[in-house]
Amino acid sequence: MFGLFGKKEKIEPIAFDPEKEEPVVKKSICTGEATVGFVERTTGKYRDVRKVTSPLEIAAFCKQVGVEEGKIRTIY
Repeated sequence: MFGLFGKKEKIEPIAFDPEKEEPVVKKSICTGEATVGFVERTTGKYRDVRKVTSPLEIAAFCKQVGVEEGKIRTIY
């Protein structure tokens, strides 16, 4: 995958337990700011990984966690 500056970057996987956590995109309804992270399936608690500013960054996160791009859930 190409990074923000046109250089090829290696995508490192992010380890998580899919039985306990779900990868999500979290967006602010006020500002539109978006972050990616994980939601605990039992408690609903959100764990932030990083801020994202473009669809390319969301796509990179999806690859890191092994989720199809259009299949990741967005929460508010």
